[in-house]
Amino acid sequence: MHTSDFQVRKDQLATTRFQTHTAAPLGEGQIRVAIDRFALTSNNITYAAFGDAMNYWRFFPVTGEDGAEDPAWGRIPVWGFGTVRESTHAGVAVGERLYGYFPMSTAVVLTPGKVTPLSFMDNAPHRAELHAVYNQYTRTGTDPFYSADTEDLQALLRPLYITSWLIDDFLADNAWFGAASRPGQRAVLLLSSASSKTAYGTAFRMAQREGVEVVGLTSPGNVAFCEGLGCYDRVLTYAQLEQVAADAPCIYVDFAGNAAFRKAVHTHCQNLAFSSSIGGTHVAALGGGRDLPGPKPTLFFAPAQIKKRSAEWTPQGLNERLVQSWHGFVRTVADPHRPWLTVQHHQGADAVQAAYARVLEGTGDAQLGHILSL
Repeated sequence: MHTSDFQVRKDQLATTRFQTHTAAPLGEGQIRVAIDRFALTSNNITYAAFGDAMNYWRFFPVTGEDGAEDPAWGRIPVWGFGTVRESTHAGVAVGERLYGYFPMSTAVVLTPGKVTPLSFMDNAPHRAELHAVYNQYTRTGTDPFYSADTEDLQALLRPLYITSWLIDDFLADNAWFGAASRPGQRAVLLLSSASSKTAYGTAFRMAQREGVEVVGLTSPGNVAFCEGLGCYDRVLTYAQLEQVAADAPCIYVDFAGNAAFRKAVHTHCQNLAFSSSIGGTHVAALGGGRDLPGPKPTLFFAPAQIKKRSAEWTPQGLNERLVQSWHGFVRTVADPHRPWLTVQHHQGADAVQAAYARVLEGTGDAQLGHILSL
């Protein structure tokens, strides 16, 4: 059996290659999962852009024939579905369908541990120190999020929406950092890269809150799309930032990672209560947050909020809230009269390469969602 990988240069994300190699026999207690389909979004570009800082490259390292890790090349993690093709683990059967965190490859070897009727963890030694959220694989037969007819939407939106839900929950949990405390005045929540899926998932949640105004910031070509979503109170282009009152109490939720625009927000918004860095869709303009007026930008790490809420609500209580909210979101996104998303499928190496290039450039149609198969 042969396995094919899509790999990128860690320091030059536009430089890519495919490598095919003979699959090694399974060890005791391992499974081989054929990766059937996976989503590619700007979120995955964020994984690559922050691959070293946030350890994303460590999940699926590229190794040479001698087994040593190649420090220059990486496999971008993606969310998708796979089917167990081989198994030496008594608790995981051939033919099982799984949802989880995969490499951009045709197959992956996992070492199941902590196996329950709902899920298992990958106990591969190189993942032992990485966050459990990314090491968990869900068995679709018992998954409350799962329905067979929405697999594409699950791959595209489920991990992003969970992040969106947690961003909204984190900010509300912290009482909007005081930005919504003035009587009669709403906090202005500024969301960059407003057409991105994680941004509009966050806006969907925030729009259900009282005492806040949700403002989407985007490029001119995406204004109509963002307005059509119906979850932003206002949509502005980046050049229209001055239409936000300079003295308004604001929170900046940065999905773009554009250093120059972040500086513009921090300079213009004189009552900026909190600045949260989520992603990096504007890869070419990424930069740090030093020497900025106002609060220091804080990188949002979703697993930390999961840990907090799991302790307060129990994991089951958190999951019940997420499942209920997820199904409401999917109904909205898939509304046949006004769908938010059109799924586009890409099969094979050339199609995957082309889709990756478009997502990396950030110039594609905001309404398209890319599902890939190698």
